[in-house]
Amino acid sequence: MPISVVIADDQEMVRTGFRMILESQPDIEVLDDVTDGAAALEAVERLQPDVLLLDIRMPEPDGLEVTRRLAERAATHPELHDRPRIVIVTTFDLDEYVHAALHGGACGFLLKDASPALLVEGVRAAAAGDALVSPAITLRLLRTMAPTAGRSAKAPSEPLTDREEQVVRALATGRTNAEIADELFVSLSTVKTHLANVQAKLAARNRVEIAAWAWESGLATGG
Repeated sequence: MPISVVIADDQEMVRTGFRMILESQPDIEVLDDVTDGAAALEAVERLQPDVLLLDIRMPEPDGLEVTRRLAERAATHPELHDRPRIVIVTTFDLDEYVHAALHGGACGFLLKDASPALLVEGVRAAAAGDALVSPAITLRLLRTMAPTAGRSAKAPSEPLTDREEQVVRALATGRTNAEIADELFVSLSTVKTHLANVQAKLAARNRVEIAAWAWESGLATGG
């Protein structure tokens, strides 16, 4: 089955461009494109897409509020299997937006000037339960979080094993599960098992929250 996508953005040119890029891929199907947060929520309810591409600054409710409401919905209706996966695609890479989106439940954050290939990769990663954050944002987060490492990070319910720390450190620097497996000479299923264990220990909703914790705790930078 193709990956089903809904696009929510108030700029027609952006919606048209995203639709053209995604529909050129044989494994992706765009179900609808909408102009505001209310329509995005309605489309998710009606179409149950795998992935929602979501702008931040659009008519009420904005993208951050849509993200929050859908995370709430997933928490209260576990039968929905955490659908849709939300990827924020925005012009604005302000730190407060990045933090609010990722901590609110989004599993990706891309800038609108990202390449078509990165957009497609972000959709595929989200659908697979993976995550992708624009490299420029990742690097800046690493730089800005490092000076305050350890001050706000919550402690895991159980200490991470050495291998779990290696996996989390690799994840926090932007590597995919497959890249982590190659780097550590383990199987892909082993990487997924380690991440599932870490997610439980941190009570994290997704791998992006694991990465955020790694930055905040200093683990990503060897702190």
